[in-house]
Amino acid sequence: MAPTLQQRIAQALALVRHPRTGRDVVESDAIRDLATTTAGKVRLTLLLGPGDDPALARLVRQALENVDGVTDVQITVGDATASPPAPKPGGRALPVMNEAPAAQRVPAPTPVAYPKLGRIIAVSSGKGGVGKSTVAVNLAVALTAQGARVGLLDADVYGPNVPLMMGVNEPPMVIDQRIVPLEAHGVKIMSLGFIIERDQPAIWRGPIITKVITQFLRDVAWGTLDYLIVDMPPGTGDAQLTLTQAAQLSGAVIVTTPQEVSIGDALRAAKMFEHLPVAVPVLGIVENMSWFECPHCGKPSPIFGSGGGERLARELELPLIGQIPLDPRVLVGGDSGMPITISNPESSAARALVAVAQRVTERVGAVAGR
Repeated sequence: MAPTLQQRIAQALALVRHPRTGRDVVESDAIRDLATTTAGKVRLTLLLGPGDDPALARLVRQALENVDGVTDVQITVGDATASPPAPKPGGRALPVMNEAPAAQRVPAPTPVAYPKLGRIIAVSSGKGGVGKSTVAVNLAVALTAQGARVGLLDADVYGPNVPLMMGVNEPPMVIDQRIVPLEAHGVKIMSLGFIIERDQPAIWRGPIITKVITQFLRDVAWGTLDYLIVDMPPGTGDAQLTLTQAAQLSGAVIVTTPQEVSIGDALRAAKMFEHLPVAVPVLGIVENMSWFECPHCGKPSPIFGSGGGERLARELELPLIGQIPLDPRVLVGGDSGMPITISNPESSAARALVAVAQRVTERVGAVAGR
């Protein structure tokens, strides 16, 4: 008899070695909540400790994607030091492999404090194409306009768009073994786009991503900042795990569009920050492309649906800190290196983005005061 999908998955996981234990990931108690659907979708939680290589998540994903019958793989990274949550009453039962507690617990990682970098805020999203970089860039510019000293770290190693959107792109200088960030619109900027060629793809595994992000934090001469805005890659992967383990984050902002397909991914992105080995407070939800505002009559048209950001905020019990209208001038500003908060400060989109910056400063202060 041919093996079932669950058996094929178990066989594949048995071939993935855990670098710390030398055994496979199942025997190492690193796999939790493994569930499959009849359509071939696989969901699981991978538990990582402070000394574990984040690239293990990618190895597990690759092993499962090669299994015959698997159509989709979604991995949530969990804290190997945390106790498993109690099941919710009335919850749906799922096929779960290996629910035994880990035999050995290791202490949670301690992120490095960078006091000169001020408050480090990650701008993240569940999927690409929602305007995450647009929000990050304009947030940095708006905070600078309010008198803050701001740095902008482009951690989207696979799609470093900040150089184009900020209108600056040249190799950075290195002085006394420290990388000197470039500057535009009063914001200090560091991006992989300054270092690699425009047509060079970043075909990198987790360890290299870890080194790049760590180096951008540690070896860049940022000076003294009030805020460091980090433009994250979309999704929930190595970059997010690396950043939260490498530095003490003050909070995260989740960007979505009103579409349900975006809301579902944004929900997972928000939950990721809550369940990482070092939890990061989510400051709020920003809904981008909320409506198209007619340039003639000013009438809003919700061409991507409506209410998605509000529903997500309610579900997460977080504030909706901004709704950004769809404005063609945002695209023009991003392509020309002139963010809309500078090029068209009186536009509805610019005013909404400035309001987001104000809400972010308020929320960071409120979270820090708890």
